[in-house]
Amino acid sequence: MRLRTSLVPLSVATALLLAACSSGGSGTPDPDAPRSGAALTIAKPDGAITTESHNPYLGDSSASKYGYAKVIFEPLALVNPTGDLGTTPWLAESVEWNDDYTEVTVVPRSGVTWSDGTDFTGDDIVFTFDQYLDGTLTDTSGLGYQGATVDGQAITLEFEESMYTAQSRVLHTPIVPQHIWENIADPNTDPLTEDGLAVGTGPYVLDSWSTESVTLTANPDYWGGELAVPQLHYVSYGDNAALTTALVSGEADWAQAFIPQIQDSYLAADEDNHFLVSPTAGAGTLFMNLQTKPFNDVALREALAWTIDRQAYVDVAREGASEAVWHATGLGAVLEDEIIPELEGASYSVDIDKARQILTDAGYTWQGEALTDPDGERVSFSISVPAGWSDWNTEQALIAEELNEALGIEVIVDQPDWGGWDAARQEGTFQAIIHWLEDTGNAYGMYTSTMDPKWIVDDRAQFNFGRFEDPAVTAALDTYATASSDDERAAASAVLQKAFVENVPAIPLGSHPLLGEYNTRNYVGWPTEEDQYASADPTQPAIVQVLVNLEPAK
Repeated sequence: MRLRTSLVPLSVATALLLAACSSGGSGTPDPDAPRSGAALTIAKPDGAITTESHNPYLGDSSASKYGYAKVIFEPLALVNPTGDLGTTPWLAESVEWNDDYTEVTVVPRSGVTWSDGTDFTGDDIVFTFDQYLDGTLTDTSGLGYQGATVDGQAITLEFEESMYTAQSRVLHTPIVPQHIWENIADPNTDPLTEDGLAVGTGPYVLDSWSTESVTLTANPDYWGGELAVPQLHYVSYGDNAALTTALVSGEADWAQAFIPQIQDSYLAADEDNHFLVSPTAGAGTLFMNLQTKPFNDVALREALAWTIDRQAYVDVAREGASEAVWHATGLGAVLEDEIIPELEGASYSVDIDKARQILTDAGYTWQGEALTDPDGERVSFSISVPAGWSDWNTEQALIAEELNEALGIEVIVDQPDWGGWDAARQEGTFQAIIHWLEDTGNAYGMYTSTMDPKWIVDDRAQFNFGRFEDPAVTAALDTYATASSDDERAAASAVLQKAFVENVPAIPLGSHPLLGEYNTRNYVGWPTEEDQYASADPTQPAIVQVLVNLEPAK
């Protein structure tokens, strides 16, 4: 599926005359206070962030950890990982890929200036990507950039391989100003803390930094128009409990976190408190070690797929913060238009009689209530998730109960520390684990994550933890990623979907969503279930799209 691309100019919020900037709230908000001109406090539960760095390319910089890099440095376009999966041109006025996705042609947006007043031009785009070409900047995203050609205003960026499954990695690359970055000796390490270096085209500019909080103020010359929110405060709390308290009290306004018992602990506290779950193409998934018993038997895997209750995963383990994946292809609701016609009705349900018949036909028997395999051995396995991952720890218990009661399978709940779990998933020494998928915004993410041998390097796995391998599937994965026509890609997708249904290499449970908590006391225009133009997760690139849509509450 081609990501839907909009070539129309960006619609920004109507210009507003703002009241004087106010500081972030603390304690319970005053209901009589003016609503326009209020700051927004964006919270994270990651503990103290002690080292100052405004470099958008460094994953461990404070700009990346807090997330404020995304409101300073903007990308060419915003790829929505939810909703319609559409692409909205941003610093580019238009975005167009060639047929095999080895080239993307962009036209720089006119009338844009850097926050120091210098004009933004296409030279800045070329310079940004050329840093990868000459080795000045490490290509941590694996873009394989090959160079750019310029034809008038149009700039064509060329890549070594098809970027069909990596469009967002290309388009979300932060664009930086050539007139500043050409003088940075090592952009892989420079923290950009000297005066005048944290310069971007974004809606906000850095005002102050401390280990307790970071403040940004609205860019008065922002190309997208005047902003309703004059000031952003970024604060990091010690854990989810402290963050929840801050959200309820009004000390914090906007966050991304999994909050247990969110209805009682957050939503019920104020009718203006909101929580948005945005399903993505990824999914929380049960991976089984296909190389060892009992999971080397497809009949056993298929029986599990007819037994595990995905809705319980959503309602109990995720407390509503997900969307069940029942379709046998493993594709969730956001990818349902990719499901081939002959498999449209191929959905699982909880059907214990069917599961037991599948096992009986495959030679399994029961001794009392215990399931016994065709070799006469009790069917037993462990399922592993790191201790403290509360939602998936709950799912472990649910699966253990479901399989024991329905099929007589003994499931041992294993909760090691992260290091032990990580080693086992890479080395293939586990029996079953719950894990996420690579999210490419299309069906490729599901199938490369569960059936692609490319992830196994030196006998260590980064995905495809079950170590599935089939030459026809591998060829179809390569075709899907590199095809120069939608017809070729559709044919490859058909092979992948049928192979997944037939082999049950993994069992998706529910979408791996983007989460966002926010309040509407001061501002409206947020993404909603009815209008998911972006997720409500403030750590995502589309935070700029949300901020230009916000308007003062009446």
